[in-house]
Amino acid sequence: MIQFKKVTGFLVILTVLVSCKKEGYVDANANTELYGSNAYVGATTCIECHQEEYDNWMGSHHELAMQVANDSTVLGDFNNVKMSIDGVHYFFYKEDNDFLVRIKEIDNSEKIYKVTYTFGVIPLQQYMVDFDKGKKQVLRATWDTEKLQWFHQYKDDTIEPHDWLHWTQAAQNWNTMCAECHSTNLEKNYNSQTDSFNTTYSEINVSCESCHGPAKNHNIWASNNPNDGKPHIIGGLDQQEQINLCAPCHARRSKLTYNLKPGETFENQYVVQNVTTNFYHGDGQIMDEDYVYGSFLQSKMYENGVMCSNCHDPHSLELRFEGNKLCLQCHVPADYDTKTHHFHDENTEASMCINCHMTGAIYMGNDFRRDHSFRIPRPDQSEKYGTPNACNQCHDDKNNTWAAHAVKEWYGNERKEHYSDKLLLSSKEYLNEIERKELEKFILDYRNPDIVRATVIENLNFTTTEDFNVLIQVLNDSSAHVRYHALRNFRRLPPQTRTSIALKHMNDSIKLVRIGAAQLVIDVDKNSFSTVDKINFDKSAAELETMLFANADFSTGRLQLGDYYFQKGDYQNAIHNYEMALKKDSLLTPIYSNLATTYSIIKEFEKANEILDSWIIIEPKSARPHYLKALLYFELNKNVSAVAELETAIKLDPNDSRSMYNLATYYYQENKDLKLAERYIKKALKIEPQNQDFKYLLALIYQNIGQPGKAQSIMNELNSSN
Repeated sequence: MIQFKKVTGFLVILTVLVSCKKEGYVDANANTELYGSNAYVGATTCIECHQEEYDNWMGSHHELAMQVANDSTVLGDFNNVKMSIDGVHYFFYKEDNDFLVRIKEIDNSEKIYKVTYTFGVIPLQQYMVDFDKGKKQVLRATWDTEKLQWFHQYKDDTIEPHDWLHWTQAAQNWNTMCAECHSTNLEKNYNSQTDSFNTTYSEINVSCESCHGPAKNHNIWASNNPNDGKPHIIGGLDQQEQINLCAPCHARRSKLTYNLKPGETFENQYVVQNVTTNFYHGDGQIMDEDYVYGSFLQSKMYENGVMCSNCHDPHSLELRFEGNKLCLQCHVPADYDTKTHHFHDENTEASMCINCHMTGAIYMGNDFRRDHSFRIPRPDQSEKYGTPNACNQCHDDKNNTWAAHAVKEWYGNERKEHYSDKLLLSSKEYLNEIERKELEKFILDYRNPDIVRATVIENLNFTTTEDFNVLIQVLNDSSAHVRYHALRNFRRLPPQTRTSIALKHMNDSIKLVRIGAAQLVIDVDKNSFSTVDKINFDKSAAELETMLFANADFSTGRLQLGDYYFQKGDYQNAIHNYEMALKKDSLLTPIYSNLATTYSIIKEFEKANEILDSWIIIEPKSARPHYLKALLYFELNKNVSAVAELETAIKLDPNDSRSMYNLATYYYQENKDLKLAERYIKKALKIEPQNQDFKYLLALIYQNIGQPGKAQSIMNELNSSN
């Protein structure tokens, strides 16, 4: 199911769609004997030995994840229903056995579409339409199975037909956004040259082999020698096995490989999204969809070995127990299921463990999902940072101060140390020396959740030798996710330093880390490597390319592919992929910056300027395109126009220190107005007081205006920090 903001009981016949893969397609990660399509045998072969599990699975959300549209599967009202939602006019109707919808868009274009598949069942059902180039698109109009009415996801939003979020565009494309996790043995088969799909699957829904892996060898074993102790199937019997089985689909993540391989180590196939503030609240609570795994990794439950199946039946997907009994499997009732702990009347909604420790949010319009970080309410953080808390989600007539006071009355003035304090601190724009040291200590302390330590690394700026010495220590961390995010921060260093770091990690046991190492040396000539290093480089570089092409059907994936070619100096391929990214999402503004820069490098200044003008139309209040236009004008020796653009950028963004730095440089070098240069660089340093480039320029200015003492003082400071 799809939900984005502005980068399930019916019995059905199990359907197998058979089609050829695109010519020349090879999955380098597939073992054809164990994981090839011919090794998948279908759920119906499991019944003879696993009748109970099969019966539990029937009617589950997995079994009904995707179905062919027919009278048994379609729940929405197609009985000549007219609806107008957010300015879009719908007419849902049937002809013979076909389910049809006539849509009049907000631009008055009108077309009839045939629904070919259903998607999900409870609490909503979505509908899919076949498009050209093998694409399947998911209608924005969605059926509420509880209220029995049509509704729009992202309610009250007006979405233009050209917008990436429009149902006919890439954000609502089944092949890209949904398919892998709603069908078994899904192979996307995206052709990046033609922007087309030849997507195949073994079974239309999430069947037995989606989790347990292909069963061909298991069936042979069961028929011939079931006592040899090697069942040739994935059992999911411990926490790590279950993580590798469940997390690929229950995580917000990016792909490292073309196709999902059941049971493979997660970090060999995906990189999970960190708990950054564009997807989570500052303390790590869910905000945008995280599909559970990113939250669970933060939790004490994960730390203590709790498995998905401790709470959820893996076949029916139902909870093991209702009410507090679920939590009391581990937590002593006398300590926790009592008014002396929760301070609310017993046997009420307020006394339910989940309502204090698993707050939630509504996604996709009507789907309430709970936060799996299992946290203690912190209204004191809400007071300081504006984060949500369980108390005020129920007592919405009270404020955060009231809730914080109540917690102090019940539990005392001191709160237990929690990673969220450091996570919130790491999001501050400026840190003093003490705060920075606290966060560096936090990063190096393995007792803190790996995903949170990786997020803190992502949040921080690393500029000085001392900063990078901390990262050098982190590169020995036991967490592949942490090691990967440490590696990312070395990208801005000189090639020789990057190469030295990268070569030590190109033979890491985990693919994610090897890819991170390869990303450091994209622009480095491998002929300078030893024979062994060349072998490791070729392997990790191939894995990096696989990752990039595996995500090329995303607009952000095309952007990354463009960046990859840009770093390699292949500017024509970079431009091609940037333009493809724009075609997929014209509102993804980083594309404009990178595309304009690339055109500028190859001296196509007019095209670069056109791209920046297009960006300004989309984001008239953004300072960045004006800054880039200034650089372009400087290149063309149009200094007056360049200065005007920098001044516009600063007017739009008073914290645009980079534009201030460029103005200061201009007045220092070209105009020789040293007082004006001093004024601008001092303004920049107020915004970025630790920026060494800014300090160095100020030292040069002081030297030239006859204040050598001040200049020398700055140089001494810079030399000591390096």
